[in-house]
This record gives sequence, structure tokens and C-alpha cells, in this order.
Amino acid sequence: MVIDYKIIGKRIKAERAKHKFTQEEMAEKLNTSVAFYSRIETGRSHVNLTRIMEIANILNVSAGYFLTGIEEDGNNYLYEDFKVILEKCTPKQQKFIYKMAEVVSEELPM
Repeated sequence: MVIDYKIIGKRIKAERAKHKFTQEEMAEKLNTSVAFYSRIETGRSHVNLTRIMEIANILNVSAGYFLTGIEEDGNNYLYEDFKVILEKCTPKQQKFIYKMAEVVSEELPM
């Protein structure tokens, strides 16, 4: 499989622009130089998966999007993770978590 770092860089740049971050801000968040971050966006740096995941977390997208261009439904993975957690709980714990989720959803604005 050939990795097209230019395409990955373009996707990263587009997401950064959506969030109105500058390259300087991204470099600071990643604890790297602006020059290195710029090379990521232009595809001149072969960015590793760890760095892609860091960027994805900052920009609140899946790392897979940068690699494949396919946007995941952000709630799907949360639902699956939450389901795994609930399966480990007793029925009493599940009921408590459900009630807490109701309170949070009513109190916090979307």
C-alpha cells in the first residue's frame, strides 16, 4: 500500500482551516516547529501514525479520515465504546448510568 502524504496533508490542512487554527497554533499544540508542521501539510514530511492521531484529536476527527478520506460518524465509535462499558456493569450500575445520562442531557446545552 502506497501512502500519499500529500493527500493526508491536504486533509489535515482543510480540517485545520475549518477550526480556524493557524499553523503556528497547531505546531504549538503538537510541540513541534512551524516548519515541520508545514511539511506535514504539504506532504513533504512522512508523518507517522502517532502524529496523525495527535492531529486528529486536536481537530476532533478520526485519524482514519486523514488516511482514507472517509468521514466516520463521530457518534458510532462512542456508542460502541459506551456499549462495551455498560456490558461490564451490573443492572443496578446500568440504571444509575442511564439516570446520570438523562440528567446531563437535560442540563447541558447541545
